[in-house]
Amino acid sequence: MNDGLPLSEIYPVGEKQPDRVETQGGRRLADLTLNALVAGEIRQEEFAITPAALRLQADIARQAGRETLARNFERAAELTAVPTDIVMDVYEALRPGRCKSKAELLEKAAMMRERFGASLTAQLIEEAADVYEARGIFRFRF
Repeated sequence: MNDGLPLSEIYPVGEKQPDRVETQGGRRLADLTLNALVAGEIRQEEFAITPAALRLQADIARQAGRETLARNFERAAELTAVPTDIVMDVYEALRPGRCKSKAELLEKAAMMRERFGASLTAQLIEEAADVYEARGIFRFRF
């Protein structure tokens, strides 16, 4: 997505290549102004980051040798399609002592994969479930 350009030519994207950043509605970064918002020309939702912008950030992170950060951006791109209440439910379930069993986390992973196509996020939840089981973290505390 970064067209093989060196990092020095694309990062920070908002400054060096702002035309590559678009909202869900197709607006450019330069269109996102307070005046336009107040005038009703754009909606607040237009300020939300897009999956494409997050994938571009993943490409930049990977090019910089930051693989873990790149994977985080890729999962974040998936999560843009997931309603906030579900993201928060999964987050709460991943906190130690919140789930009683590995099966609870595996159900959440399956839901993320099947309902939202969030396979990278589902894989992370499955890995957490394995680690929690190995470490005995499934003792329900709250």
